[in-house]
Amino acid sequence: MQHLQPLLSEETVVLRAPAQVWSAASGEIGSRAIHGIYVSDVRIVSSQVVSYDGVPADIIATELHGADIAQFVGVLRTQDDAGADPRVRSVHRRSVSASGSTESITVSSKLDHSIDVELVVRIASDLAAMDAVKSGLETVLVPIAVDDGEARWGRESVTASLIADGSFDTADGELTLSWTLRVPAGGTASATWTVTAEDASAVVRSAASPADWTMPGPSGDDRLDRWLARASVDLDALRMSTVAAPTSVFLAAGAPWFFTLFGRDSIWSARLLLPLGGRLAADTLRVLAGMQGTRSVPETAEQPGKIMHELRRQSLQIPHEGVVLPPLYYGTVDATALWACLLHDAWRSGMPEAEVEALLPNLTAALEWMRDYGDADGDGLLEYVDSTGHGLANQGWKDSGDSVQWRDGQLAQGPIALCEVQAYAYEAAMHGADLLEHFGQDGLAWREWASAVKARFHESFWIEDAAGAYPAIALDADKRPVDTVTSNIGHLLGTGLLDAAQSELVARRLLSPALASGYGLRTMSTDSAGYWPLSYHGGSVWTHDTAIAIRGLAAAGFADAAAELSEGLLAAAASFDYRMPELHSGDPASSYSRAIPYPAACRPQAWAAAAAVAVWAAVNP
Repeated sequence: MQHLQPLLSEETVVLRAPAQVWSAASGEIGSRAIHGIYVSDVRIVSSQVVSYDGVPADIIATELHGADIAQFVGVLRTQDDAGADPRVRSVHRRSVSASGSTESITVSSKLDHSIDVELVVRIASDLAAMDAVKSGLETVLVPIAVDDGEARWGRESVTASLIADGSFDTADGELTLSWTLRVPAGGTASATWTVTAEDASAVVRSAASPADWTMPGPSGDDRLDRWLARASVDLDALRMSTVAAPTSVFLAAGAPWFFTLFGRDSIWSARLLLPLGGRLAADTLRVLAGMQGTRSVPETAEQPGKIMHELRRQSLQIPHEGVVLPPLYYGTVDATALWACLLHDAWRSGMPEAEVEALLPNLTAALEWMRDYGDADGDGLLEYVDSTGHGLANQGWKDSGDSVQWRDGQLAQGPIALCEVQAYAYEAAMHGADLLEHFGQDGLAWREWASAVKARFHESFWIEDAAGAYPAIALDADKRPVDTVTSNIGHLLGTGLLDAAQSELVARRLLSPALASGYGLRTMSTDSAGYWPLSYHGGSVWTHDTAIAIRGLAAAGFADAAAELSEGLLAAAASFDYRMPELHSGDPASSYSRAIPYPAACRPQAWAAAAAVAVWAAVNP
């Protein structure tokens, strides 16, 4: 049997991490594989079907209020009179909190007589783990019991309950809620139910404090203003903390699969949001420092000084990919350098000196990891390889199995040294030295190490094709430059690794038709054999990836180029009602009037939302 990952692009989501509800645009839950009410990466409700006198409402509008409230407006034609105007309608309101969802239905009538409406809600649960849902595995319903006016169900560490102001019944383990709503002439009648859950194994929780950022005022571009407004509420709903450090807030990577702490994603999201204030960055730095590696554990990829990749409530299994990741996994080559870069940028943005100084031991450990473990073979460059056989094969931000390939489509063999990782490492070491010296410590050794990385990079990565010179995406196991033209080169700009002439070469390449789609930067150029506009890392457009290139172009003095790529993202944002997905198709804007969705893209995604701030900062220097 073929197991398929659920598609997301046509579905409706409301969220307040760690809870999220996925449904059809009608509000109905259960007709698609992703549908459900989830808390702590467990689907506590897998089906919820509403009927009025035995039939569903005809939905005429779906409206989102912020990130955590949706309203589904329908008409009840079986209760109506013979006139042309709909006179009986329903409003189904869904409000998501950190522990679950409260649903209410209000039936209103303009008729001149009262009506009785039999409202029935049928609910089922499979308590499926999120990784099972993502893998498209079959699930089995769990029984729901009713006791003393409350429905309860659970398994292992998860307990769920439902309260309602209607009648309860159970059959074959499913729950039926029912009401007889007497709607007076010209009046209304309502019903309410609430589903909540607790997970004793949870490792992350909702943020206890409110968001402390303020989005910029009017920019003069309505598209950007709408994107910023949408991003603000989505980012607020993605704020979380760990159970171990409940006062330090970070941004969960995204819905539905990544409602947890990810080193790289949380760092980049906080970094892109720094123009709005530094508290989130400071918290993110602290929570990651608290999990910084202290020993060498091959099974988890932990090493002294290394910043983690992801945190889960239990092991993550992707059966048909052969991936099994431990609950705390360190398999990332770039998060450690990016952590050091964020510390420097947060310091420059006003992070209190005492808070920065408290993290200097973590900074030193991070720099030492780059030198002693990140450069495992001592060639002066950082590389990665999965030593377990069931971890991530690629450990940069493009972490799918086919993301590093030659122009002819063959996969590069590891250990892999990515071009952007060398830029992060150079920037981390140079700015780490700045920090150490500011606080009276010696930074010279790290400047020398960074200079050696820079020299080694320029010796090894630059290659040419008919369009001129450009940096290879990576070096393979034999230290050969992998010749595919990719968006990775955009991450080199603004790091200090390139000189002015080299930056101009990269800027020109980024704006070439092979990479710039008109809706953002393609991850892989169209002249590569492996290119496909709907390939996850081989031709699609990632919002944050383009935003990082925009940020780098602006820093390197290429304002016009930054503006051109920003225009592409703004055009794409309009295609998605300004809730930018994780990624979208790399099809050219000249062929399609709207950006084409990548149907399994997460939405909202923290760094895709935070990209709005990067665009704002680039066009409003």
